[in-house]
Amino acid sequence: MHRIELPGWAVERGRRMNCFERIDPARTALVAIDLQNAFTLPGQVFGNPHACDIIPVVNRLAAAQRAAGGLVVWTRQTISRTPPTAYQPWQYDATDPFVARAIAALTPGADGHALHPGLDLGPGDLVLDKYRYSAFIRHGSDLDERLRLLGIDTLIVAGTLTNVCCESTARDAYMLGYRILFAADATAAVTDAEHNAALLNLCLNFADVRETAALLAMLEAAR
Repeated sequence: MHRIELPGWAVERGRRMNCFERIDPARTALVAIDLQNAFTLPGQVFGNPHACDIIPVVNRLAAAQRAAGGLVVWTRQTISRTPPTAYQPWQYDATDPFVARAIAALTPGADGHALHPGLDLGPGDLVLDKYRYSAFIRHGSDLDERLRLLGIDTLIVAGTLTNVCCESTARDAYMLGYRILFAADATAAVTDAEHNAALLNLCLNFADVRETAALLAMLEAAR
């Protein structure tokens, strides 16, 4: 697990903008970002121990969210070659062996594209493919439209990578008007430094950054 270091001054300043003491589960979605084999299993192209470690924590959050009557969403980072979701050729140099391996791993049907087998998915959960780092940017996914139809206005963000897809999704969702609760110990990056840098930025400007125990208590209080 990551060693989380979030300065007290940052928490204090950030809470002037984003401090949510209560959750309405009916208007909340847990968005679990890209917990796919490619990121969470040893030997996979982006696999790292921190991402492996958060699987049980995310499962606990998902179970609590469902028990409280809220929605759980699982995203899968996905490579497309069909416009408008296709990536730009300059973004991914397929002549690089590592990049070619990553493209193959995140293509639908590949083992790397599948969600981690240890995740506890519920029958009412939403699983969707995501074609950009952010689930809320243009051509990223249709998550915003789906959530608005359900009256969702608050997100709990978990998953990997903290400083890439999780942070990008949280920032864009915030700018679209969603309240953001960011799970500090249910998100993972490659290193502690990257993880904590993302948490600092999010805490200061975009999200109420909390650990899972606090989020579980909020969900339990709302039941």
